[in-house]
Amino acid sequence: MAWNEPGGGGKDPWGGRGDQGPPDLDEVVRKMQEKVGSLFGGRKGGGGRSGLAGFGLIFALAVVVWLASGIYIIDAGKRGVVLRFGAYTKAAMPGPHWHIPYPIERVQVVDVEQRRFVEIGYRSAGGGQSAVVVPREALMLTKDENIVNVQIAVQYQVDDPRKYLFNVRDPDAVLKQAAESAVREVIGQSQMDFVLKEGRADVVSNVKLLMQRILDQYQSGLLVSDVNLQDAQPPEEVQGAFSDAIKAREDRERLKNEAETYANEVIPKARGAAARQLQEAEGYKAALVAKAEGEARRFLALLKEYRKAPEVTRKRLYMEAIESVLASSNKVIIDSGDASNIMYLPLDQLMKGVIGDARRSADSASADIDIRSRSNELQTRKPRRSSRETR
Repeated sequence: MAWNEPGGGGKDPWGGRGDQGPPDLDEVVRKMQEKVGSLFGGRKGGGGRSGLAGFGLIFALAVVVWLASGIYIIDAGKRGVVLRFGAYTKAAMPGPHWHIPYPIERVQVVDVEQRRFVEIGYRSAGGGQSAVVVPREALMLTKDENIVNVQIAVQYQVDDPRKYLFNVRDPDAVLKQAAESAVREVIGQSQMDFVLKEGRADVVSNVKLLMQRILDQYQSGLLVSDVNLQDAQPPEEVQGAFSDAIKAREDRERLKNEAETYANEVIPKARGAAARQLQEAEGYKAALVAKAEGEARRFLALLKEYRKAPEVTRKRLYMEAIESVLASSNKVIIDSGDASNIMYLPLDQLMKGVIGDARRSADSASADIDIRSRSNELQTRKPRRSSRETR
């Protein structure tokens, strides 16, 4: 029988009960409260108080979890920057901390001990391969209008986390640009020979100071810890000519050093010889002057004696002169006054004879002494033999 025919009971296939009004909203809410209350231990039909208690408990747990999410720990060597609605509030040191949870506050952690690197003029290649040169950064013009290939490595770290995060959009890019600018300025104010040879340490020091000054002006919060000059050489196109120039310069320095060494060896000798000759001349002068003064005093003394006794003094002087002359002569010829007779005295032969006689007399005397000693010895031995014979 159809649902709309008489006697059908007023039922339709959709569970309708005839012409009823819309569902009661109060009844629906009440049923939902009962179900929620039953979940938190309430009884069915317990009223709205149990439902409100359940919602309060849920809200309290949510608040506790939300507050606990604000606990954070900063590791050693790092700094925490607390932001409240995106604005800087404070900096957190290493250790446990708490902040108002998200979305009110959030924390950004910055590593302040990490050593960061930037390379100017080259790029390091991994796997033990050689570095790749970047000509756009490496080629620089010196003060004497020469081109050099400079490669520098810069080490830096974060000094102020607040400045590092907020003052500059890209601090690492700013540092690289500052490093390149500083290197070009220092190289542009230096001579080529200074950069390639003795001025490497000065170049590194000046680059570091200039870089730090630029970064401080930008308030980037970065600190340059070290600058290393990896390589500095002329471009490859002029390597051969530059090597020849270096060899010629080294030869010049070597020859100059050899000449200075020879000069340092010869000049003291010449000065010593000159000083010795001057001293000898002074000594010779002093000796002549002293001798002349002594002769003059001797002459004056003789003159005084001569005036007292002229004949005696004259004879004495004559005898002294003859003595000094004959003392150095071996042969003497005496003129006796007669033209036919000349006396010759061979003093050398006479001296030899005198010396030979003296030697012979000395030998004979020693022989006599020897004979006497032996005879005395024999005389002393004879009585001893006689005494033995009588026994």
